Amino acid sequence: MLRDVPPIWFLRHGETEWNLEKRIQGRRDSPLTARGVEQAHAQARLMSGIIPEVLGAGGGLFVSPQGRAQATARIALAGHSFATDARLAEIDTGDWEGQLRSEVVGGQDGLAAYAAAPGGEGFDGLSARVTEFLSELRAPAVIVSHGILGQVLRGLICGLGPDEMARLSNHQGCAYLLKEGGETLLREEAKA
Repeated sequence: MLRDVPPIWFLRHGETEWNLEKRIQGRRDSPLTARGVEQAHAQARLMSGIIPEVLGAGGGLFVSPQGRAQATARIALAGHSFATDARLAEIDTGDWEGQLRSEVVGGQDGLAAYAAAPGGEGFDGLSARVTEFLSELRAPAVIVSHGILGQVLRGLICGLGPDEMARLSNHQGCAYLLKEGGETLLREEAKA
């Protein structure tokens, strides 16, 4: 477990066209769907009172450079300025990027499969850059990034191994609060 990491609100980007197609995005991009845009608006509502607290405590807003995360951040962060950090990009899935998951990963999916992609970054590379990013945080943060990166980031903070990280949920349209070595899923209440 990483020690002394300040509170983090982690937001995965909204649903994309390639998410619907079950296509591996990795470092490539596809646009948010209408549902993905609504998920980002739900995140904006969740974060409306949190962002001013984070900024007031000297914290920051950090976003992956990839288009789907940037599009989500422009909505979810409600116009607040944010820093783009290349270390928050999704895992590089090498030769598999753009391919249908069913065509390349066989029965495996998620973190283990993506980390095994030929020509990709692998688990160790992803874990090292996430650890480097987290080690530099000195104040609360809101992070908008990606599913596989999020599982590794959340797992490192919670002291999990790769197999446990792979079993973490990977929801969109919510926020994960990471604090004191644990996580809490924050979602909007269902409308009656």
